[in-house]
Amino acid sequence: MTHLQNIPHILQHGITHISSPNRNPAYVSIGDSSLISVRDTFLLPNDRMLGSYIPFYFDARMPMLYVIQKGFNGVLATSAKDIVYCVSSVEAIEQQGLDYVFSDGHAIDVFTNFYTPADRLNIENLIDRKAIQRKYWNDENDLDLKRRKEAEFLVSGDIPTDAVLGFVVYNAVAEQEIQQMQGFQNKKLIIKPEYYF
Repeated sequence: MTHLQNIPHILQHGITHISSPNRNPAYVSIGDSSLISVRDTFLLPNDRMLGSYIPFYFDARMPMLYVIQKGFNGVLATSAKDIVYCVSSVEAIEQQGLDYVFSDGHAIDVFTNFYTPADRLNIENLIDRKAIQRKYWNDENDLDLKRRKEAEFLVSGDIPTDAVLGFVVYNAVAEQEIQQMQGFQNKKLIIKPEYYF
């Protein structure tokens, strides 16, 4: 997920990391800055920092989106119209020769396990697809549901435009804005208000 204002840069340079020479100097952040700071110093089992990866979720309507839209935890509320899902796939990332890891839950949770490309063929057995696709995550009979719902796919380095397969937006206003951006013509664009809160 990213701010609509970041899409022109993504269309030109792909999804770039903050340390990249191609980073977006006008990047608009919508995340939880305190959580981003923790991720920057969180060591993964492969001895790399979590913050050195570009994170993706496996589906829509994640708890972080709720925080971003509603403005909790010190995060400024962002209108659904201004939040864009950037869509890729494991295959697209592999075709670019990019390294990645994935988790079976929220990346900084002590109960979360991490996996490498060697585990890729078993990905559907390692992540909890039912939890990920749940509309909500509060369940008194399953206190681990929220953690599993927030499983992550983490990509090392910049993600080229060819690996950005398309975008999901909230409404036709956002759709029209993106359609008019330079470099958009080869991307898929879908309106899915049900992917938002």
